[in-house]
Amino acid sequence: MRSETTLSAYCRRLAAAGFAGALLLALPTAATAQQVVAFVNGQPITNLDIEHRAKFLQMTTKKVPSRKEVMDSIVDEILEIVEAKRYGLEVPDEQVNDSYKLVATRMGLDADKLTQLLTAGGASADTLKRRLRAQVAWANLVRGRFKASLEIRDKDVEAQMQLHKPDEKNELGYEYIMRPVIFIVQRGSAEAAFEARKREAEALRSRFQNCAEGVTFARALPDVAVRDQVSKFSSDLAPQLRQILDGTAIGHLTPPEQTAEGIQLFAICGKRETKSETPEMKEIRESMFQQKFGAQAKRYLETLRRQAMIEYKVPEAKLRDQKDQKDQK
Repeated sequence: MRSETTLSAYCRRLAAAGFAGALLLALPTAATAQQVVAFVNGQPITNLDIEHRAKFLQMTTKKVPSRKEVMDSIVDEILEIVEAKRYGLEVPDEQVNDSYKLVATRMGLDADKLTQLLTAGGASADTLKRRLRAQVAWANLVRGRFKASLEIRDKDVEAQMQLHKPDEKNELGYEYIMRPVIFIVQRGSAEAAFEARKREAEALRSRFQNCAEGVTFARALPDVAVRDQVSKFSSDLAPQLRQILDGTAIGHLTPPEQTAEGIQLFAICGKRETKSETPEMKEIRESMFQQKFGAQAKRYLETLRRQAMIEYKVPEAKLRDQKDQKDQK
């Protein structure tokens, strides 16, 4: 999903920016901060909104944004959210908070620490949360309204593959049929408990020869859970995991790994070749989709901007925006 890709891009930019090194400017007084400088279709933009957004853009891009860039960012965000609401698409606070936590997790932080870093940099948690809300709502709206035109056909993907590698045959992908096997370890147990269970898992792995008998045997072991069968395409897996699965013979167990539940292995119960779900094809398909999506979203937003009613309450704000536009021409 685009929103997921976009979230990953924000994580990388936020982490690379280095909040500790962000410039700290003086905060406006309470009266000045709450002063409304413009309305976008009735939605207010305050001095504080501009201040926080400017600092946020500076942290994520490592550049000092112009006032026009800051205003454009806020205006686009308002238009995206309002248009999505017009079609009944609203992002619950819980989903926004989950996305916020995901940003923090991918940076190696928790939500509270991320909030502290944003505040220290002169921005705020609300600035990022509003951006996340707009991205999710806008992505869902564009995908829903233009689903047919955004569809990527298999023959178009294959044609692109031939352009990239005309002399090579298409890479084969696989569908793996697996059964997760977990040697359960109680939460809070010492590391020695995990090591002991890992030795038990290795012992099972050495005698596991096929899924029919091996699964039955594993279920009879104390504190061992065998989950329902799952199937995964190689195109959906990280290269390292694909390498592990390809190196595990059918009817055998993958090497054990430690998880929150204990020690987990996967019984490889089946493996089928497929030409329609290769990692290379998925990468090209996603690239083609992002190009189509980006172009369609841009056209849609330009239309909304032309129709928008933007009212400046502070004359100087309009003059500065006009000056920025002239300077960029």
